[in-house]
Amino acid sequence: MTRVTPEQAAAAAKQAVLVLGGAFSDDPKTMRRARQIGLTGWAFYVAGRGGALGDVRADTVAAALGFIAPEAVQDGWDAARKVAPPEQIAADNLDECCRWGREHLESFYALPKLVELAERVVVAAETAGMPLFAAWRAMPLPDDSPGARAAVLAHLLREHRGAAHLLAIRASGLTPLEAIISGPDGEAEATAFGWQPPFPPFEPLVRRRSWAEALTDRIAGEAFKSLSPAERTELVNLLDAAVQSVKEVLPG
Repeated sequence: MTRVTPEQAAAAAKQAVLVLGGAFSDDPKTMRRARQIGLTGWAFYVAGRGGALGDVRADTVAAALGFIAPEAVQDGWDAARKVAPPEQIAADNLDECCRWGREHLESFYALPKLVELAERVVVAAETAGMPLFAAWRAMPLPDDSPGARAAVLAHLLREHRGAAHLLAIRASGLTPLEAIISGPDGEAEATAFGWQPPFPPFEPLVRRRSWAEALTDRIAGEAFKSLSPAERTELVNLLDAAVQSVKEVLPG
């Protein structure tokens, strides 16, 4: 994999980015922070992500999140806004991301290199059509320690890939619900994201879903052009190693 292309790097990094970038959200301490604020875990998740956009309408947040049912977004967003401004909840969420990184990534053996390479990809990423990623990238860091920075960069890489996937599935002619149904977790994931049956049959959607995955890699891969082929391989390996280093605290 010494001559890995940007597209191949994005594909190879996918699983580690999804796992590492979202680990803090399911951490018990993050859930405790939500309760301390006076929110359910769901309201904290919706407003914690969408709040980076500011105090906007719920349908704007649903459009940016993309894969969550609009009614479920509305419920979480409205509940959160009764407790605190969305921008503050997003700041609390970012603080939890930093806290998780300090606790679990600070001792990672190649932390400086991981931060350097991931940051170059994040900074190089194009934000057009990716409002949620752009909003998150613009948020000031409450903690600039190496572990915290690594966790935030992983979260940003996850938001970037999520935005790329949303663009790709719409370009493929799929709705967000159809993309979920034709994915590996199907109806279970759709239900978790607030969608209600009846669900569409998945068989006719699989080919378009495969095309959308390839297009996601191409869109997300654009940011990896900021690295040399050897550096792309190194970043993928470091992300995988970081996941292995924290696997005992990961959900599931």
